[in-house]
Amino acid sequence: MKIELSRLDDAFHMEVKNEDGNTIEIDGSPAIGGHNLGMRPMQLLLAGAGGCSAIDVISILKKQKQPLEDIDIVVEGEREKDKVPSLFTDINVHFKLKGNLDPSKVEKAITLSMEKYCSVAKTLEKTAKITHSYEILN
Repeated sequence: MKIELSRLDDAFHMEVKNEDGNTIEIDGSPAIGGHNLGMRPMQLLLAGAGGCSAIDVISILKKQKQPLEDIDIVVEGEREKDKVPSLFTDINVHFKLKGNLDPSKVEKAITLSMEKYCSVAKTLEKTAKITHSYEILN
């Protein structure tokens, strides 16, 4: 895996490119001299956890032949106060699923993702307590 970063301004705004040419932009907050023109690196960690677990849950629910119509995920994280580095201490991943889904299969899919398959969550759990919750919307 290879990621390349290219600076776009004289502060912290950068373009990030992966091996396939896909890009995102990152930046710092105005509090440190950034311009808020992209996601911050710590936000990307939360996005990575949400994206990783979404891929797992969608795949598992397909294998379970569950009629998933849509999925949204809200990831919230709390960081250490007044510390450098300021690590995540608590992260909650909340799944909002739509479809005529069996709650026990949804719970199993989410638990398997968060506790076994999601590499990002497994990495972050070394410093943060990770919880998850869900709701099924019809």
